[in-house]
Amino acid sequence: MKDNLDPSIDLPARRGNRPVTIGHRIEFLFVVAVLGFFRLLPVDAASSFSGAVLRHIGPLIRPISKRGEDNLRLVFPDWPEDKIRQTIAHVWENIGRTAAEYAHLDKFSVNGEDPRIIAAGVDDILHVFEDPGRAVFVSGHFANWEISGIMANQLGMKFGVIYRALNNPLVDELIIKKRADVATRRQIPKGAAGARALVDLLKEDCCIAVLADQKLNAGGLRVPFMGHMAMTAPAAARLAVRFKLPVVPTSTERLNGARFRVTTHPPIDFRPSGDLLADVEALTLKINEALERDIRARPGEWLWLHRRWPKELFQ
Repeated sequence: MKDNLDPSIDLPARRGNRPVTIGHRIEFLFVVAVLGFFRLLPVDAASSFSGAVLRHIGPLIRPISKRGEDNLRLVFPDWPEDKIRQTIAHVWENIGRTAAEYAHLDKFSVNGEDPRIIAAGVDDILHVFEDPGRAVFVSGHFANWEISGIMANQLGMKFGVIYRALNNPLVDELIIKKRADVATRRQIPKGAAGARALVDLLKEDCCIAVLADQKLNAGGLRVPFMGHMAMTAPAAARLAVRFKLPVVPTSTERLNGARFRVTTHPPIDFRPSGDLLADVEALTLKINEALERDIRARPGEWLWLHRRWPKELFQ
């Protein structure tokens, strides 16, 4: 089987359902310039500087910050306002650090005397790969969400990722290439277009990695998440049920600046009933519960700023 970074593996095309506008080009040039600036700095300095800037500026972007604050009030109704504001500031800091770290993804490693990634729990689940030799890994937008893929590649795991295409086609293409340089070239966009590619990867005994914490309206399932019903992407559960694969949660946490621990947990305990729709819904709920544990443990490292719950809950 080809290595994850084998250049003969075709990369996905940038999203073609959105024409490239002048605004997209300006945004792309800004992103390239910012990443170029951060590349000139040592990784720790870049992460710290960008985190400090966003920690102070981010909360001032009221439409986005207010959404995050409202989400926190919904999930933690007993929290005082100062704790909500502190958590949102932490969220912005983590976003700033992550943005700067995209310029240094090649600096992160599980190897060496002072590794920036600590891999925990991997030895405890080796039995998962004995039969059928593949699994569905699930996580969310925690800490720097690219780190787990970097770790998986360095540990020799053959895998592909399901990703959500960015709104800007040019920036989307840039991130695809950066991920391909350090994690895997096997990248599959969400939606019907990637279904065949997913099946092909599973036939090659590749694992599949999914960030399962985003809202999905069309085709999503309405299941509880953090105490409230929310439309949830069922792709990870559907793959696991259809192909009889274990679902393995992973947790990424920021330890100190630009250093991380990635914990691979035991597979989710699930016994299929044979009813496909019911099994997918039940397993999706269990995946949400695994994500909830990480969110409650480290709320400042999760991406609270997106619209995860329906608007009517905030009226």
